[in-house]
Amino acid sequence: MTHSTANIPGPDELREMSPEEAMLAGADSGGVHVVHRRQRYPIPGTKAEKRAERGVSFMFGLAALAGVAFIVVFVAWPYVYHLPGEGSQRFRFYTPLLGGLLGLMLLGLGFGAVLWAKWLMPEEEAVEERDDEPSPDEEKLMTAATLSVGFEDTGLQRRRMLVGSLALAGGALATVPLVALVGALIKKPGNQLAHTLWGQPPDKYPNGVPVIYSDGRRVSPNDIQAGGLATVFPGVPGGITSANTPTLLIRLRPNQTVKSRKGQADFGWGDFVAFSKICTHAGCPASLYEQQTTRLLCPCHQSQFEVLQDAKPVFGPATRPLPKLPLGIEVVDGTQYFVGRHDFVEPIGPAYWERP
Repeated sequence: MTHSTANIPGPDELREMSPEEAMLAGADSGGVHVVHRRQRYPIPGTKAEKRAERGVSFMFGLAALAGVAFIVVFVAWPYVYHLPGEGSQRFRFYTPLLGGLLGLMLLGLGFGAVLWAKWLMPEEEAVEERDDEPSPDEEKLMTAATLSVGFEDTGLQRRRMLVGSLALAGGALATVPLVALVGALIKKPGNQLAHTLWGQPPDKYPNGVPVIYSDGRRVSPNDIQAGGLATVFPGVPGGITSANTPTLLIRLRPNQTVKSRKGQADFGWGDFVAFSKICTHAGCPASLYEQQTTRLLCPCHQSQFEVLQDAKPVFGPATRPLPKLPLGIEVVDGTQYFVGRHDFVEPIGPAYWERP
């Protein structure tokens, strides 16, 4: 739709107008008809305006405090897992606290922006028509006036409390992701990508590393029914808290056999096999097992691993089989318990391990 330029003021006339008048003229000539417009507080600096400004600043300040608290919790709150009775259980609140504080920060920013628009900026109703033609110079001048009035409507130039609280909230919004992203990169990984805690010295664990549940109990073959599985860990200090140790222990159904990889035919025990739980595509937990199809599914990117082909990838982006843990048995007080005979012979995890 093309708007007529007959009623558009000339450049000299526009320069003599106030920004408010030029803005209204520009809106009308551009097909935007301001039906209703009034200042929330026609007299600047009233007590009512100050109360509204304090309310908006409170929300921005709350967002800033939540951001600071997020950083404090991220740095100082204990997050290392401890078994019940073996240490503080405050680690359980680490992730909920981070999520809650991040949500509070975003909520404060959102509420502050909404209240700013509803309490402090002018109340306006307008109807706009479409304009598909290029704008003439007069309309460009009126657009500049509209932007100028829009900035004045925010009140930033005279509301110092609002500016300060908004700056604090914006600083928190920028700093929190930076802390979360960079915090995990400060410590060097060392050789932890090449070995796991399943690989303990034989003199410490001559029968192999005990296989345990997350609560510290040892795993017996009688614990798992045919077609079932369990997430297990090495029973050594730090075995449960280490990110590279989670392992899936699977009990096959009767008459199911695994076509083992070369040199790994004896890694299973009876109808049990154990594979790293860490997907070889992007490191997600590949833990959804379909016992009818004998496939492990990674929920992140839908990679599927065929257990009867020694966890070979058969669908999705993963290209390497899941590393296999060699299982053994240790008898304690007449009861059989699983052990890991030695570490995975293949590196666990995703594309870091791509080979030529």
